[in-house]
Amino acid sequence: MALTSTDETDLLLPLLKGVGEQGRFAEFLDRLKRRTGAENVGILLRRGDGPHAQIIDFHAGQDLRASAHDADPFDMHALERLHYDRLRPGRVYSVAEFVDHDPVFRAECAEKMRRLGIADERVVRLPDISETGAWLIMARARPCTASDSALLSALAPYVEAALRSYVALEEHRVRASVSTQGMARSATAWMVLDREARLLAIDPRLGVWMQRNLHYVPRPGERLRDLGVQAERELGAAAALFASADPPAPRPLVLHEQPRLEALLTATTDMPRPSMLALCRLPNARTAQSVERLSRLFDLPPREAALAIALNEGQTIAEAAASMGLTIETARNYSKRLYAKLGVRGQPELVRLVCDSVAVMA
Repeated sequence: MALTSTDETDLLLPLLKGVGEQGRFAEFLDRLKRRTGAENVGILLRRGDGPHAQIIDFHAGQDLRASAHDADPFDMHALERLHYDRLRPGRVYSVAEFVDHDPVFRAECAEKMRRLGIADERVVRLPDISETGAWLIMARARPCTASDSALLSALAPYVEAALRSYVALEEHRVRASVSTQGMARSATAWMVLDREARLLAIDPRLGVWMQRNLHYVPRPGERLRDLGVQAERELGAAAALFASADPPAPRPLVLHEQPRLEALLTATTDMPRPSMLALCRLPNARTAQSVERLSRLFDLPPREAALAIALNEGQTIAEAAASMGLTIETARNYSKRLYAKLGVRGQPELVRLVCDSVAVMA
């Protein structure tokens, strides 16, 4: 069955929009349900294998998941997971093809479907997507028709393409979220520039820093300004090199002296066009959480952990003692206990240990 121009407007466009909309594929599934008069239409995804695999269910109509209180997600459609996994991708299957060979199983499925108010189902398995299994399902209170099967068969390739985009987008969102949090925790910000040193994208935190300290808002499509003639010249030359076909090894650049802003320049990867990535370190001030984390990690009393954090920030023993309200002698005793507990031989090794610890992440 070929999809008509009306189908393209009513079904395919909502399917494509469903990849990024808030209620994933909700409009597409609702329209498919109304088009077929089914009680339930759904897209079922399974990530992983075994009894604890993640099941993602997009559906319109009767919520079969909520109706099947004591069933697993595959039983709620009156079919066993074993049968779902054995389906040939692209072919539409009916319930009868699963149950006719086994009278006991047929009776069990008939009872489950009766409780759900379902008389018939059609299932088409889609090719696996990044180790994610996918099925398009229709459940009706009356027998399904040949046109139902033909419609699912015609839609299957388009649903597969949409789900590939959906799965890739979800994976990208996870990686992007983790990368953003990781860079924020390590006080690292970023910006991407093209070969002409025009800004393509910038970490919002770095944009705020520039607004506060350089008193202007960096805008995509424009070059950075107020860095100083030398820094702007070096940044432009570096952008041309790192966006070339043969970029050099990463190199540092001081973008601004007072307040100081350093950047590690390198070529980007997996970008639509060659560009340069600038990684910048932002001030990472000590927080109360830093002391608590260090105390928890190394089983230290809070005051000793606070001294270790202060020394890590570059304070001398005398400066740390003054800021903490301690005598110099007490601070020295704390430091000696720290060296012994942490197995370090002095302040430089203590600072290195704290710097390498997750305690000083933001």
